[in-house]
Amino acid sequence: MKQFQYVITDPVGIHARPAGLLVKAAKALESTVTIEKAGGKSAVCTKLMAVMGLGIKQGDTVSVTVEGGSEEADAAAMEQFFKDNL
Repeated sequence: MKQFQYVITDPVGIHARPAGLLVKAAKALESTVTIEKAGGKSAVCTKLMAVMGLGIKQGDTVSVTVEGGSEEADAAAMEQFFKDNL
């Protein structure tokens, strides 16, 4: 299991467009990717409505967990995705 923290910098947080990109990126990986908002709410990143339902806003710190498959490579890919898109 690999985990990293990320502070959302997108001005409108994780809304429809970036959530869709996140789901697409997560589905391309072998690993299971889970995003957790401070306060304990979490969602599997392959489920669009669950990710959007977290209500993640700009400035929120999220914890991203990557499990199974090729964790090292998948965690690095997810971390880069977050930096580039969120």
